[in-house]
Amino acid sequence: MTKLRITQVRSAINRPLRQKKTLEALGLKKLNRPKEVESTPQVLGMIEKVKHLLKVEEI
Repeated sequence: MTKLRITQVRSAINRPLRQKKTLEALGLKKLNRPKEVESTPQVLGMIEKVKHLLKVEEI
């Protein structure tokens, strides 16, 4: 499996609760703090839902 480095680059303020919960499930708590995750179908689906708030890099 490949690893992904995801970084939240836009705020979750004024976003629907569902998007805030998705960011929390991905392990993102603050802006500009990268998190490395495995590239599984579940994680890719969550990234797709909030891709407008994230920067995604393949490691």
